[in-house]
Amino acid sequence: MNRKLKVTEMGRLSPDEYAAEKKVQLIVGLDNIRSGNNVGSVFRTADASRLEKVLLGGISAQPPHRDILKTALGADKTVSWEYHENMVELLKKYQDEGWKIAIVEQMESSTMLQDWKASDDKWIVVVGNEVKGVSDEVCALGNVFLEIPQFGTKHSLNVSVCTGMVVWEFMRQTGLSQLNMDS
Repeated sequence: MNRKLKVTEMGRLSPDEYAAEKKVQLIVGLDNIRSGNNVGSVFRTADASRLEKVLLGGISAQPPHRDILKTALGADKTVSWEYHENMVELLKKYQDEGWKIAIVEQMESSTMLQDWKASDDKWIVVVGNEVKGVSDEVCALGNVFLEIPQFGTKHSLNVSVCTGMVVWEFMRQTGLSQLNMDS
């Protein structure tokens, strides 16, 4: 019979150990995310994948917002983050440091997520507002546009679900090797 692992058997890092560990060269950028619950969920995904950081722009909620705390379950304290009212200015700063930008948006030139070749470059994956998507100004900075294939009537995924799918694809391609783990 199979059983669930106990928390003590999972080999979880302490916050101090987490801070000292090498991070995956992936940043998630949140462009005007109105739901603190979505922001908190992205923090948990970033923690689980040991990502470099989360960027918050525009109207995106910032810790210690109560909805973030409810869904982040402490990940807002382990994952580095940065806020700037103007997401374009924030992203340009990182571009100047050599980061490439992948915009998750349905565009004429989108690459389907499964066809993306992430490479070992430093990437920022940007997801947008729950209703309006990624702003045109932010889209203008994209090196690549990613689209998740969808087959229903909505052609829309919750922003935190979408983020998790894109982060996992990056982890599968390059992130696990950055952590010296084979996929």
